[in-house]
Amino acid sequence: MPFLTDPVLTPGALSGIAQPTIPTGDGLVLRPWTATDAPAVHAVFQDPVLQQWHAKKADSVEEVGGWIEGWLKDWEEERTAQWAVVDADTDHLLGRVALREIRLDEGTAEVAYWTAVEARGLGVAARATTTLARWSLDDIGFHRLELMHAVRNEASCRVATKTGFALEGTKRSAVLHADGWHDMHLHARVKGD
Repeated sequence: MPFLTDPVLTPGALSGIAQPTIPTGDGLVLRPWTATDAPAVHAVFQDPVLQQWHAKKADSVEEVGGWIEGWLKDWEEERTAQWAVVDADTDHLLGRVALREIRLDEGTAEVAYWTAVEARGLGVAARATTTLARWSLDDIGFHRLELMHAVRNEASCRVATKTGFALEGTKRSAVLHADGWHDMHLHARVKGD
């Protein structure tokens, strides 16, 4: 049965190009992950603050190496798009920004991010999210980007608001973390915002 509308993006919109390296223009670079990033990602995931707001933990560098392999494969399969956020001069890992839950036909994806402990308070998440949103909406042609965070995660809410993701509502008891079910704020940006 045919759809009444054309897809917003067609297969190959992402996998038809090499995953780009995207400078923020203010000292950061979003770049594809490499196997050599595994020790740094493992170290980031030992942080109790990250563990409070994240549903995953990293038990070993080898495990993280498998994540990175999966992230690179996901680009080819257009399921997720994950970038390391690094210092433009030193290539030091400061965080991660990603498009998850990609739906090319609907032109939608969910933005996610985390920062290393030494990068917090420096605007890294906001700068990387702004750059990713601009690339996704303007260069690739996504129509809508969503961003969710635990209601109690005030720092993440500040990032969402600062980067132009309007608060649309609260998803009650939506995500299970180690300390129980969390209500989640739903923010979004649409093309033209």
